[in-house]
Amino acid sequence: VQLVESGGGLVQPGGSLRLSCAASGSIASIYVMNWYRQAPGTQRELVAGITSGGSTNYADSVKGRITISRDNAKNTVYLQMNSLKPEDTAVYYCYAFPQRVWGQGTLVTVSS
Repeated sequence: VQLVESGGGLVQPGGSLRLSCAASGSIASIYVMNWYRQAPGTQRELVAGITSGGSTNYADSVKGRITISRDNAKNTVYLQMNSLKPEDTAVYYCYAFPQRVWGQGTLVTVSS
């Protein structure tokens, strides 16, 4: 499976973005789809994850502001990000487990 992220861009603080991660094949059998992010000079960190059964988990820093979802029919995982803050600025990557496949990333910049 290959993963391609899209939806990044420049947004003002308090704004919203929806990121998409489109898979080249079916994601129905992928146990976990995760979104990670990496800001300049920092390590990649887990933002959110969703299992094939629909269970979700979130980093404490994004709880209440970010929602992960998956559409198996479209082989796509989404990350709805609201109330964005400058500290959310990063390259966002999706990751499939246990396939251990990464996407190429999409840049999110939160700035006025």
